[in-house]
Amino acid sequence: MFVASDLMAQGAITALERTGRRIPLDVAVGGFDDSQAAALSRPNLTTIRQPWDRISSEMVRVLLARIGGADPAAVILPTQAVRRGSA
Repeated sequence: MFVASDLMAQGAITALERTGRRIPLDVAVGGFDDSQAAALSRPNLTTIRQPWDRISSEMVRVLLARIGGADPAAVILPTQAVRRGSA
């Protein structure tokens, strides 16, 4: 199960475990963000890491370009899978 954020994935793990499912034996769970909570959860959460430093600099660059009259720009940045105990 892939969940939109690490915190939501932790909630999904809790709900799955309440129904008797074993993570990751019965259901693999992955989140998104690579938050500190992902590394601290039990089992440790498999997640997708975002390049926050690049996101910040690109947001500023795109905003300044828009203020300067440029058309909106799409930016795709690389992410990284962080495999831990939940998948």
